[in-house]
Order: sequence, then C-alpha cells, then structure tokens
Amino acid sequence: MPAPAPFLDLTLDVVTLTEQLVNIESVSHAEEAIADAVDAALQALPHLTVTRRGNTVVARTDLGRDERVVIAGHLDTVPINDNLPARRDGDILHGLGTCDMKGGDAVMLKLAADVTEPNRDITFIFYEAEEVDSVYNGLRLLAESDPELMTADFAILMEPSNAAVEAGCQGTMRVDVRTTGERSHSARSWRGVNAIHKAAPILARLNDFVARQPVIDGLTYHEGLNATGIRGGVAGNVIPDECVVEVNFRFAPDRDEADAEAFVRDFFEGFDVTVTDMAAGALPGLDRPAATAFVEAVGGQVAPKFGWTDVARFTALGVPAVNFGPGDPMFAHKQDEHVPMEHITRCEQQLKEWLA
Repeated sequence: MPAPAPFLDLTLDVVTLTEQLVNIESVSHAEEAIADAVDAALQALPHLTVTRRGNTVVARTDLGRDERVVIAGHLDTVPINDNLPARRDGDILHGLGTCDMKGGDAVMLKLAADVTEPNRDITFIFYEAEEVDSVYNGLRLLAESDPELMTADFAILMEPSNAAVEAGCQGTMRVDVRTTGERSHSARSWRGVNAIHKAAPILARLNDFVARQPVIDGLTYHEGLNATGIRGGVAGNVIPDECVVEVNFRFAPDRDEADAEAFVRDFFEGFDVTVTDMAAGALPGLDRPAATAFVEAVGGQVAPKFGWTDVARFTALGVPAVNFGPGDPMFAHKQDEHVPMEHITRCEQQLKEWLA
C-alpha cells in the first residue's frame, strides 16, 4: 500500500511542528508532498483564503486592515546528507532544514492558525525552489504570475538570522575580466604574449580596492570586490593566449544594477569585462511605519544583511523587506545543520505580539 500522505498538526507546539516539517523530505524540485501538507493544513483554516501555484502556497487574511504584511518562507532544502530524520539534543533541534528554513515555516504556520484577528492583514507565502537556479524560484514565478499576491506595505522573509532583524540585502554581480595574448612554445616564450602575466594589473587593482561603506536607514553596509577564481593555461609547454579572472562584486542596496555594472566596468577600464550574473539588492525601508513597529516589537536591534536573499524580490515590487528567522545561517547547508529551539519559540512569540 502507498505510504499515507504527510499530515501537519497545527495544534502542536512550534518546535514539534518544525520536526514534522523537517521529516517531510523536500529537496528542491521534490516539494509536492510538503506543499500538499501545507496546503491541506491552511485550507482547514476558515479565516484564510488559500491559493496554490505549482508547489507554492499562498494564504491571506482579508479583514480590511490599514496595512498588509507578507511573511514568506521557502519549503525546499538542499540535498540530504545523512541528516534526516530530525532529532533533539537538549535544547537544540538537528536535521536537514531545521535552520534553513523549516523552523521559520513552522512559525508561519502557527501564526496562520493562531492569529485569526491580526492588527494587520497578513499574506503567508510558502514557496518552492529557493535553493536552486532562480529560473525555478517560486517567489520569482509568483511575482510574474500573480504580483498582486505579493503586494504589501512590508515583508518579512523568515530566513535564518539568529532570531534578529537583518534589514534589506546587498546586491551581487559576477563578472569575467579577460586578458588575451598570443600562444607560443614555452621554450621560445619571447615569440608569444603571456595572457596570465597580463592579468597582474587586474589583481593589483583588486588588492588596492577600498570598500565603500554607505549608511542607509542608520545601517552601515560594506561592499566587497574580490577575485573568486582564475582560469588560464593551455598546456605545460604553451604560453597561454587567454586568462580570465572571475570577480564577485557585493554592492550596497543604494546602487541599482546599472550603477553597479558601471562601477565595475570603470574599475576595470582597459580590460574586457563580461557580466555573467547579477541580482539587485534590497533597501531596508526602516522608515516605513510597519517596519518601525516591527523592529520595536522584536527588540529594536537591526543589522544589515551582507548576503543576498529573496527580500530583493519584494524591493523590486516596491515592498520594503527584512530577514527575520530562527537559526544561525552559518549552519545552513551543513551536515550538522541545527537550530536552537529557543530561536523558534522566540520568533513565534515576538511575531504574535506584533500582530496581536
């Protein structure tokens, strides 16, 4: 007989609910079972309107409040690494997805079930395929198919952030900086032009780079421009005719993609620069009333987000967003992935108080 479909009991405490979510395998592109379980649990709540797109599930209140907040979390995980099922060790919950980010998903489900008369309308988005190429990202697809479902005054992405607020995020861009030369036999190197040697000024410029540190909404962001790889060489006895330095630029969210690209091209003036990947950052938007109230409700401490997260997708729609979720992101994707149970319960309690 086929195995019974997974069932989520929203009356359980938030840590036990996290365990239930973790024990539903949901590696990227295989989220149907967990999406089915989330969908069924939310459909049973009469105060919510539930919409499903693929393996992305959206649940909304429609109470006519003055503000609307989106709370979002992805359902997928990276591949299993001998770290299922979930297990408890004292006050720590171990297992794939505990940190990234089924603890956050459990908090969302508990809020959906327990906060039936929130002071703001809420849109909960449980989405697929965050851990793989952006073309599959459920939040990106939802923004294209149903942008009205992402409309809000403020958004919270439940990415692991040590149960504290990390506002906005930096943008990221990858470029190939290329030099060219002329091949020759290495025994007669003077007959060629060594492209690898010609890359020395690229590395020198990177070594001399002074990071810009703009202050945005009271938060200091720190840009970074670094070589992350280098490709070149034909054979052990051949002078190479091409060398490529792979560079990653992490730019503050006050730059848009055009500004970031212009900066990098100017920085490497005289070299061939090819953009291979780019994603805009997200402004923190801490001057918005909903954001101000949220920060006050969770302790008033805010840090900038130095990585890139899906909060940027909300910024593209004009919605300020922050990261706020249980777990230390340093343990995301690791075999010993885990989350302090106190992070999960604290996030649940603080969000309930803010929405009450």
